[in-house]
This record gives sequence, C-alpha cells and structure tokens, in this order.
Amino acid sequence: MFPSLEAKYQRFIELEQQMQDPSVLGNPAKMLAIQKEYGGLKKVAQTMRAWHALEADIDAARMMLDEETDPQSRKYAQEELDQLEQRREGMATELEDLATAGDSITRGGLIMEIRAGTGGDEAALFAQNLYEMYCKYIDQRGWKRELIDFHPTEMGGLREVVFSVSGEGAFHELQFESGGHRVQRVPETETQGRIHTSAATVAVMPEADEVEIDIKPEDLKIDTFRASGPGGQKVNKTESAIRITHLPTGTVVQCQDEKSQHKNRASAMRVLRSRILEAQQQQLHAERASHRRTLIGTGDRNSRIRTYNFPQGRVTDHRIGLTLHKLDQIMSGDLKELVQGLLEFDRQERLRGDNDNV
Repeated sequence: MFPSLEAKYQRFIELEQQMQDPSVLGNPAKMLAIQKEYGGLKKVAQTMRAWHALEADIDAARMMLDEETDPQSRKYAQEELDQLEQRREGMATELEDLATAGDSITRGGLIMEIRAGTGGDEAALFAQNLYEMYCKYIDQRGWKRELIDFHPTEMGGLREVVFSVSGEGAFHELQFESGGHRVQRVPETETQGRIHTSAATVAVMPEADEVEIDIKPEDLKIDTFRASGPGGQKVNKTESAIRITHLPTGTVVQCQDEKSQHKNRASAMRVLRSRILEAQQQQLHAERASHRRTLIGTGDRNSRIRTYNFPQGRVTDHRIGLTLHKLDQIMSGDLKELVQGLLEFDRQERLRGDNDNV
C-alpha cells in the first residue's frame, strides 16, 4: 500500500542486521554511518512495524469470525474486527502523512543561516529578531541548537549567523523557512515616524554527514586569517579563522567563532557539506518542477516568502496566502500555525502531484 515506506522499512531491517556483523562492529567509521541512517529511518520503521502487526491481527480476527458458529461469539469477533479496522484507518492516515513527507521526515539535523539583507542597520536588527524567534521555537520543541558562526553589528543586530539544529522532526518542520523575510516597521532611529521596509534571508539546509557528501582533500583550498569583530571584539592574535573554498563548485565557507583553528575548520566543513547537499537538492527540485508544480520548498533564498508588518501586527506567508494577526506571539517563537500550514499545503500538493502522475 505504501511502497516508498516499505522500501525504507526493509532498509531499516537490513541495517539492523549489518549492525550485528562483526566486520561492521570492528569498523567505527562504517558503524557510525550505519547508526546515523538507522536513526533516521527509525520513525518510519516503527510505524510500518506496527502497521504489519495490525494487519496480522485483522487477518486473525477475520479468520476467527469465519470459523465461529455461535451467534454470541460471532458478535464479539465482529466487534473486535470493527475496532481493528477503525485503528487501521487512523494508521493509514499516519502512513500517508509519512509517505507524502518524503525524505524530510527521516532527517533530524539541519544548518540554518540568517543574513541581513537590504535595509542597513534595520535589516541587521531584523536578522537578530529572526534569530531570536527561531531560537525560542527550537527551545520550545526541545531540540538542540549549536552556534557555528556569529557576526554581530555595533547596533545590536547581526550581519550573519550560522547554527545547527538537531532533534526529531527538526528539518521536517523548518524546511520551508528558506527564503526572503521582509519587515515593515518604524525603525528606532526614524524621527519622522515613517515605516521602512527591510529584509533578511534565511537558508535551511539538511545537515550532511561525511558518508552522504564525500569531499576530496585535493578539491579544497584552505586559507587562515585572524578573526575580527565590531568594536574590537573577538580580535585574535593568532590565525584561528578559516576560509574553505570547494574548487569544483566554487562554494566558500568561512568560520571564526571559535578560538581554535581546528574547531573552526570542523565547523566550516559541516557547513560546506550541507551547502553542497543543498545545491544538489535544488537541482533535483528544478528537474522535478517540469513534472510537477512546486510552490514551496524550493529553498530559493532570493524569493520573498513572508512579510512581518509591525504597525498592523500581522504576518503573511505569501506562498500559501496565510495571514495571522498575532505578530507578537510569532516573534516570541509561536510558529506552530505557520509551520503546520506550510506542511499541510505541501502534503496536499504532493498528493495532487501523485494523482496527476497516476
């Protein structure tokens, strides 16, 4: 009934067997890669395992009903079968949600980048507001976040921040935050009370591991330099900051948040792998667009996806036409309605796409 989920379930069973293999147990790198894939498939596997068990119970209940001749016993058997089939309907909806969610449901980790766009100091302040908003939502969901790189401004805003998020469902829920975020409000420095429009960009990238994205040492150009910051902050006397250029793709990543060159290099490689994976996925989205309409989830940083209007206290997501008059709550991390609206829109779109291809 759900071939894509069944394939993931069979892969999960295969990984379970591999984890008992002595040759795998003696290879820490391979074991780590298998454990990561195993963990990503666990939610699907547990649901499919429960589905198979329920199907077996339904078959047994039907067999019992067919064998019973006593009216009272047949009545009990029929009631039990009805209950099992009702549970089956509910679980079928859950499996449908898993199937339409695609690979995002099996990914936990992500790397998020927030950058100030047009609007000068006001844009940097808005980027800081977005960062705080996401941090509050992440904390409410009980996920773990780790700061990778942070570039503040003297006015209390930020030019750019890069951080990772890990936890079940993190990437699935935040995947549609990528794009241009626009703010309309009166800046603190505005003496005439005029409303200004500024922008920031958000990128959400699935965190790729070394097995998923294999980067050859000869394809890297690595430069070191001294870290610096506004107002003389974080100025290092040693060259601890790292800039890595991936020559085949031209992707450049820079990290200076840690005092250790080794830690900055490790952080830069995490971001580099995720950016390369993001580029690969965007190419895949472009190829699929010719077969199926895709309105959200492209991950294009240049497309305007949402407007935060402070004078009217509203937030509008332009992709799904959703306007919420609860700006204060949203900026305080209450993103549930926005997140669920985007996920449901994507689910319906995927279902329409599947029907169109039948």
